[in-house]
Amino acid sequence: MDGGHARVCWIEQNEPWTLESRLISELDVPLNLDQNHHNAFYGHLKDLRAQARQRARELPVGT
Repeated sequence: MDGGHARVCWIEQNEPWTLESRLISELDVPLNLDQNHHNAFYGHLKDLRAQARQRARELPVGT
């Protein structure tokens, strides 16, 4: 582990989808799959999420 920390900030934006598209295309945001096919982690994360969904469907429901 490199000891890095996540930072969060926000701004008000009239058209947030415009900014979102730009940020995803310019920054490395590996956990965001939407509009992020170019990320090297995309395929692996997509597969992991599919496996997790399948496993969740197989689990019994109830208390």
